[in-house]
Amino acid sequence: MAIVSRRLSAAVQIGRVTVGGDAPVVVQSMTNTDTADATATAEQVAALARAGSELVRITVNTKSAAARVPEIDARVRDMGVLVPIIGDFHYNGHILLSQFKDCARALAKYRINPGNVGVGRQHDENFRQMVEVAIENEKPVRIGVNWGSLDQALLTELMDENSRRDEPGDARAVTIQAMIQSALRSAELAERYGLPHERIILSAKVSGVQDLVDVYRDLAARCDYALHLGLTEAGMGSKGIVSSTASLAILLQEGIGDTIRVSLTPAPNGDRTEEVIVSQQILQSLGIRSFTPQVTACPGCGRTTSTFFQELADQIQTYLREQMPLWRNRYEGVEELKVAVMGCVVNGPGESKHANLGISLPGTGEEPKAPVFVDGRLTTTLKGSTIISDFTRILNEYVDSHYAARTPASANVNA
Repeated sequence: MAIVSRRLSAAVQIGRVTVGGDAPVVVQSMTNTDTADATATAEQVAALARAGSELVRITVNTKSAAARVPEIDARVRDMGVLVPIIGDFHYNGHILLSQFKDCARALAKYRINPGNVGVGRQHDENFRQMVEVAIENEKPVRIGVNWGSLDQALLTELMDENSRRDEPGDARAVTIQAMIQSALRSAELAERYGLPHERIILSAKVSGVQDLVDVYRDLAARCDYALHLGLTEAGMGSKGIVSSTASLAILLQEGIGDTIRVSLTPAPNGDRTEEVIVSQQILQSLGIRSFTPQVTACPGCGRTTSTFFQELADQIQTYLREQMPLWRNRYEGVEELKVAVMGCVVNGPGESKHANLGISLPGTGEEPKAPVFVDGRLTTTLKGSTIISDFTRILNEYVDSHYAARTPASANVNA
């Protein structure tokens, strides 16, 4: 099934990155360091950016955190990393942005949660204060509604209205409408205060797959704001990856979404960049964007009792990802490269022929040789203990000879 055309949204400029309009879907992530620790936070921002995150969000929750934002920004730039840094505000954002003017200037965008900016009149006053800082500094804003921190006054209002109907809807439906109305009302209020339409991004995050699909389908139909997608509190490991993929893939396939984040709970001391890699893989698997060469590898069976093909597939995939920071700036289109590492004669030669570069390793009982295919043609056969180094050499030669040198003018800041 072909991907439908992208929903046309207003383009938002965030530093050097464009979100929405006809720009590619943007990958973003968020640090989990204490922002008051400028060194650790800057290092993680840089690591996420080098992994491929095109926007990085940091928590700004205390005065000490706000005070360190300019230093974090400077440290990241000193590392040669130009990724836009976004400030995530809850409860006291109006105070921090007003008191720490250098923080407000250093951030590329502000995230505001309408459910956490105060209650009653205080809600509008605090929200207005944050919007006015954004206007003063010419910064865009993401109005980010969350299922777990929804504006309770609005939810109560809609629940009361629902209860008075002849045929009341269920609580889930009312909550979804409360989320959508919170986002749209807040955006309308921000524009009334003077924030330009093209400086607003909306999100409405929930933790259930079907809930997320329903929320964003409705929200997308009601507005042309750029939309940030993400399953909030997705969870750990395979659960978080599968749930995020299931929900985002449906929406992206329908042309909904301008920027995404996969909110994985990392294992203790785990690698935060995993969420970036998963986001990229979702987009690449759908054929929406390409980030790194892909390795096709068979799962193994009784014909492949040796683990050698698995080791080769893992080493080649790791090698490709490690090379991409260099290759991305050197070779035009190398991210489209497809490599096949197969384990036996059943599908090995055929699958290898479909890749740009493929190797079919010998299965159990097969002759100990590995034919290598380049663009569908058998070019050589490898044997012995140097298969990995020999295949890596062939891979490097292929990249060097098949992808044109990238010029500075051809680089895309969203790529």
